[in-house]
Formats: sequence, C-alpha cells, structure tokens
Amino acid sequence: MTPSSSSPAKLPRLRDKTITLAHGSGGQAMQDLIEALFVSQFEGKMPTALEDQARIPLDELTAQGDRLAFTTDSYVVDPLFFPGGDIGALAVNGTVNDLAVSGAVPCYLTCAMILEEGLAIATLKQVVASMVTAANQAGVKIVTGDTKVVPRGGADKLFINTAGVGVMRRGVTPAAVHIQPGDAVLVNGPLGNHGATILVAREQFALETELHSDCQPLNGLVDAIVATCPAVRAMRDATRGGLATVLNEFADSAQVGIQLIEAAIPVDEAVQGLCELLGLDPLYLANEGKLVVVVPPDQADTVLAAMQRHPAGVHSRLIGHVTNGRRVSLKTGFGTDRILDRLVGDQLPRIC
Repeated sequence: MTPSSSSPAKLPRLRDKTITLAHGSGGQAMQDLIEALFVSQFEGKMPTALEDQARIPLDELTAQGDRLAFTTDSYVVDPLFFPGGDIGALAVNGTVNDLAVSGAVPCYLTCAMILEEGLAIATLKQVVASMVTAANQAGVKIVTGDTKVVPRGGADKLFINTAGVGVMRRGVTPAAVHIQPGDAVLVNGPLGNHGATILVAREQFALETELHSDCQPLNGLVDAIVATCPAVRAMRDATRGGLATVLNEFADSAQVGIQLIEAAIPVDEAVQGLCELLGLDPLYLANEGKLVVVVPPDQADTVLAAMQRHPAGVHSRLIGHVTNGRRVSLKTGFGTDRILDRLVGDQLPRIC
C-alpha cells in the first residue's frame, strides 16, 4: 500500500474531489491518499503502518491455535451501495466468514483497492468507513494493503481484494469429507436476501420492498457452534450459488446424499415474492450472512439451540439430513422429491 517508510506527524488533507491517475503514480498525491484515508483508518498507530508488509507477533497467533488459515477474495459488486450494506462491508465480512467456517479464528485482513479514475473521493471515504465498522464488529484488524488506479473504463468505479489470516483452533477440523449419513443440516436464517436485494438495487425495479442484504460477520456464531460441538462435521457460507450449490459441493466431497424438507427452509416473504415474480429460485440466490452447518444427529438440537441464542442465528432452522444416496433433493409440500442440481449458468451476476 505504501510508497514511504515513515508516518508523518500530521495527516495530509485530500483536496481532490475525485480519483485521478496521479493517485496511483507513486508520488505525493498517492502518498496523501494512502496516509489520509487508508492508514489513518485501518492501521492507526501501528509502528509498521507505512511499511510494505504487516509484521505480526507469532505469540499472538500460537496462543489461539496450532495452524494458520489463509484466504483471499475479490469484490466487484454492482451497485457499490445497497440496502443493508456496501462493497466495503461485503469485503470484510466475506473474508472473515470464509475463515470462520473453516473453524479458524479470524485475526488479520489485507485490503487492496483498484480505483477507477473519476471515482468520487467521498464515495471512497464512505466505503473505507464501512470497512472499519465491519472490521471492528468482527474483531479483526486491517493491517496492510495496496492501491492501484486504472484509467476511466478500466474498472467499474471500485474493486476490492481482501486476504485474511486466522488461527485454526486445536481439535476443530470441519470439512465436507467428514459428513456422514444421518447427520443433520442446519442454516442460520432466511435465504436469498442478498441476491434479491442486489437484483432490485441494480435493476431499479419500480417495486416497494423491505429487502435488505444479510451482510454480516459470522465468526461470533461459529464460536458458539464450535463451543457447543467441537466435532462439527462441516460449515460453509452460502454465497454465490446459494444453499443448493453448497449442498451439492458437500454431497460430492463426502459421496453422500442430502434430503431437505421444503417446509423447514426459511425464506422471507419479500424474497419469495420476488422469486415468483421473476422466475428465480431462492435456494440458488446468494447470501452474505448465512452459513450451512452439518453436525452429528445426536447434537443437532443442542447446536440449534446455541445458534438461536446468538444474534446472527436467531432464525436458525434444521432443514434436512444426510442420506446414503448421491443426490441433493427437496421434499416438497406435495410429498414429491425434487432434485437440486448444481446451478447451470449464472442466475444473478455481480453479487459480490
């Protein structure tokens, strides 16, 4: 992120109203942008704030676990701001959640910004403030990053890449290959809200809805799950491709089948109505604050109760069980079985 090696005593003022190519040139304009906007918000008084890397004490990590978890993701959502969140909160929460569902304790994030010439500085400030709020809520630190500027037309206003480092808890190793027939499948609330919200926000439908993205950190909920059931079989956040895609991945990895009960799957009325109007399926819509959990059958009730006591899991439900088959299927309200295959094509582009 940084062109200089020392932090100034007084932060510079940003006089420009929009991003220019100079902000990516490595010169004074770039240094002012980084120091005034990124370092001051993300890294505070860390002694390595303007070095080219973050330096993390190993004892802070080893005190929490015995292995590192490391992930990265890029965020290109359109529009940048939507009911319930924005690209900044999405970038932080998405990376935190990818670490959390692996069984790790998220600790540190990086942030790389790809800025398009002409982006309003005020917009960038709003995104950065949102990232700070999300990081504080999740209890993680944004410790290093990078800034690039591309000419007009070279991007779509703003892209963000975040990488995350976490620590794997000792004795906790959730993975799809551990799933066994008889296991219970749970979700932490209504599905499809993020995908439906983005669709309405982007297409600007003349609809009056109460749709809001479910964008939120899930590491606190995972803490509650793992504390209750260290032997949790598998966890996954149901982002692109939604619930159906995650369960197909589980079934393929573990060579099992999964039977869902349609009446048990939570879907908000506004999402269901939009899906019926547009011919979409909420089971394939994206989520940014929902996880799928598979646990041994004898611990399902205990885990469900623990999830429902957490703010991110108040509406958790047990939605099905693992079978000896090789397909993901849905028991409908008519008593028939509907096969849930992998998503073919792209039901909704640019959702994260």
